[in-house]
Amino acid sequence: MEVHDSQKTQNSGDDAVSRKDFGKLLHGCEHYRRRCKLRAPCCNQIFTCRHCHNEATNSLSDPKQRHELVRHDVKQVVCAVCNAEQQVSSTCSNCGIKFGEYFCDICKFYDDDVSKDQFHCNDCGICRVGGRENFFHCQKCGSCYHTGLRDNHLCVEDSMKSHCPICYEFLFDSTKQARILNCGHTMHVECYDEMFGQKQYRCPICSKSVFNMSGTWERLDQEIEATAMPEEYRYEVSILCNDCNNTSKASFHIFGHKCKHCNSYNTRIIKTSGSGSGAENQQT
Repeated sequence: MEVHDSQKTQNSGDDAVSRKDFGKLLHGCEHYRRRCKLRAPCCNQIFTCRHCHNEATNSLSDPKQRHELVRHDVKQVVCAVCNAEQQVSSTCSNCGIKFGEYFCDICKFYDDDVSKDQFHCNDCGICRVGGRENFFHCQKCGSCYHTGLRDNHLCVEDSMKSHCPICYEFLFDSTKQARILNCGHTMHVECYDEMFGQKQYRCPICSKSVFNMSGTWERLDQEIEATAMPEEYRYEVSILCNDCNNTSKASFHIFGHKCKHCNSYNTRIIKTSGSGSGAENQQT
């Protein structure tokens, strides 16, 4: 049976494609699916990804030996299929397989799971997930935010280039989802949920309310009106509002003290008068 040249070419092309896809999604670690490992230039050890490296080195007993891998410094990779070590590239120079369906030559980043919609942000200098069309880079905050936050968030200089105030992990290159609070400060979503579950509604950094508390303030109005304080506790206190940063006076009450400027109960006592109790700088 005669085989035409065009059919041979097609079969050869199909073989090349199937070879590139060999082992797809079958290799990697708990962080990424990829078909290569990284040679860490900082310690000359081999790890599947920078997170594997950082977890291993940061758990060393000697603090002086702890360090983190700078992703951009990686020069060598090891094929997970044929074990050939080579310079960073998208495919193996020895067996021809793709190291990852997504590859970024800047970040030296590979991932076979492209459902994450990875993209590289030149302003951030690293790869992000979620689809380029769904994010914009805020120059003042110094990070990519969802397009729903464009002109709809309070900017804080380099707010993402800081540590989560709950778990203290560096936010900028964390793989965990982050949340922007009304005050402009940021934290991990899971840390925010944990804080919310413990009925803590103030930003851990600036003490401003993390969301609209007007419903809660109205309920406090009703409770305070229905609960009279004993005669010896009927005096005024000077308060500082955490939400609007203004000072005012309020009648002392065990349930809280209302700001006369913004009606918030997120206040603290800065001075007492009339009772001689000496209670100062108390959160309410």
